[in-house]
Amino acid sequence: MSDHDFRFPVPPFAQRCLDAARDAWGASFGHPFVRALVEGTLDPERFRFYQMQDARYLEAFADACALVSVKCVDPDDKAWWLDAAKLALVVERDLHAGYGRTLGYDAADIAALALTPNNHAYQTHMLAAATRGTLVEAIAAVAPCPWLYVHLGQAFERELGGGIPDAHPFAAWLRMYADPGFDAYMTALLAQLERAAAAADEPARARAVTAFVQSAHYEWMFWEQAWTAQRWPASANAALADVAAG
Repeated sequence: MSDHDFRFPVPPFAQRCLDAARDAWGASFGHPFVRALVEGTLDPERFRFYQMQDARYLEAFADACALVSVKCVDPDDKAWWLDAAKLALVVERDLHAGYGRTLGYDAADIAALALTPNNHAYQTHMLAAATRGTLVEAIAAVAPCPWLYVHLGQAFERELGGGIPDAHPFAAWLRMYADPGFDAYMTALLAQLERAAAAADEPARARAVTAFVQSAHYEWMFWEQAWTAQRWPASANAALADVAAG
């Protein structure tokens, strides 16, 4: 993958991260959940599972963006990350609300949802990088989520002939991530990643690459958990129920 795959510039350090994550990144494109989504054959129950878990993930993504803002010195950078947190909560919430009406869940159902093991692990990884890592590590940990989704949206728009049919059952999802408005978002995000990498030492940059690769693996695991309807082992379910009961 190179910057020719995107409608926005990919600076050198972002390309380094992408090259390191090539296997995990590319695997998302061929995952059976993703292929069924693009082909319009995905079981609505699998999509419902994914959407509800994703809604909870986005809460943690917004938290991570807010934490990145704390690490920024430039006020404009702080404002950008706070806007990114708001985007995750407000704009994508609208998409989830629309599918919630169709698939039969609401905000109360999402709030009561138990995170899957994969979702819990992804959130923990991302928030740990945003809390304890350097600025470049924090940005690298959150970058794969929007970048991969935009890459998927743009690639599948081309695959579908440059337009997404109104009759496609997941047209709203595909159109959202193919939207050219995300080009400016990704340009700004990757520029901030590049500046943070330039200001860091090589050990921090190496840790950032590792954080990026791990997030790319978690993205694949997110599709997998929805495809398999992942649950905690029975003993863990019982323990979680005991904790919830007080």
